[in-house]
Amino acid sequence: MRKNHRASTQEKSRKPMTDGFIRLISGQWKGKKLPVKDKQGLRPTTDRTKETLFNWLMHDIRDANCLDCFSGSGSLGFEALSRYAKYCTFLELDKQVANQLQTNLNTLKIDNAQIIQTDSLQYLMQTATIKYDVVFIDPPFNQGLAQPCIDQLASQDHLADQCLIYVEVENTLNTIEFPEGWSLLKEKTSGQVRYQLFSKG
Repeated sequence: MRKNHRASTQEKSRKPMTDGFIRLISGQWKGKKLPVKDKQGLRPTTDRTKETLFNWLMHDIRDANCLDCFSGSGSLGFEALSRYAKYCTFLELDKQVANQLQTNLNTLKIDNAQIIQTDSLQYLMQTATIKYDVVFIDPPFNQGLAQPCIDQLASQDHLADQCLIYVEVENTLNTIEFPEGWSLLKEKTSGQVRYQLFSKG
């Protein structure tokens, strides 16, 4: 019996961690919780940071075409849609995570968004077909993804005039070079995270 008990305990220890959720903090789905797959490197933006960001975007998010790069939990894109963004494109590499994003779209009966399971950098290498008004760049930390993402967005003409670009990175990353014509509007640091809002002039 004791042996079986140990085996049972080991089996439990090998089970994946329980999936979590994100919470929409304002707009038409205020308070709604959406499931999130537990994946290594997936780091949803905290509610406090998200609230600060959308205060910054208060007068710009309604009717905006949005792009959520490295979507992960989809926290930023769903918040934008809740606040009446016109459209949102979600880019996510992991198939299970992308499937969960699609499930969450279906749950909310959203028809003005698209989940694209793809490598964000490869997708952005393509010539732009949509000009985005608001772009969220929140890649996994310590993988060197922010700089090439910024470069591709600028070089492939994905950004509308007066586009707003949100960048969330580890605060130890001080080597990012931003394109000429991008103006820093807002900046904050919280714990290990630095987040910034730029405008493309």
